[in-house]
Amino acid sequence: MTPSALQLSVVVPVFNEQDNIEPLVREITTTLRGVCVFEIVYVDDRSTDRTPGVLQRLKREVPELRVLRHASNSGQSMAIRSGVKAAHGRWIATLDGDGQNDPADIPKLLAQRDVSSPDVKMFAGWRVDRKDTGSKRWASKIANAIRARMLHDATPDTGCGTKLFEREAFLELPFFNHMHRYLPALMQRSGWKTVSVPVNHRARGTGVSKYNNLQRAIVGIADLRGVAWLIRRGKVTRAEEL
Repeated sequence: MTPSALQLSVVVPVFNEQDNIEPLVREITTTLRGVCVFEIVYVDDRSTDRTPGVLQRLKREVPELRVLRHASNSGQSMAIRSGVKAAHGRWIATLDGDGQNDPADIPKLLAQRDVSSPDVKMFAGWRVDRKDTGSKRWASKIANAIRARMLHDATPDTGCGTKLFEREAFLELPFFNHMHRYLPALMQRSGWKTVSVPVNHRARGTGVSKYNNLQRAIVGIADLRGVAWLIRRGKVTRAEEL
């Protein structure tokens, strides 16, 4: 499999998800083999559990799997960016490493892409039936309402890890920590369109969440103000060669 033949790169950021890795890798390969030519790029954000060993073992068994490991713990946004930069596919699908996102939704996003106009560069998953705790669902509902009011991004769920986007368009976006929560707004700022697609959501099988509601709220306030400023100051100009 050569890089030029790849149609899709599935990027999965992980931190201390040792027991969720193999089931998710197996699901991805079962879902996508025969659908398209793909690779899976796992980015280990310097896990301290058995994650590195599990990934190295699976790499020997799964030909589509590639593994990156950060030199230091750098956060989910940096892990996604590292994976996208290393990816060979023109289009990128992302999934959270905890197994709550369903790989079976990737073909659905690809099908939506195939019937959409070329200026749609992102297809964002929309968890219409979330399998999280009540407090987390309410916190996300409030945060999404505030974000939508400030950013006008017409996206009901920006926190869903299931996304499909064009690699080149993503790499043109301004990078900052936690930027993965604002990808639809940032894509729109760059002059592209985004579409939300209902997707499945599953309860976490093993492990624990790496965030709590207070952490999200504190970081989110500063990030929202920053993204709103970026949108106000943004300017889109396309150039063509004469």
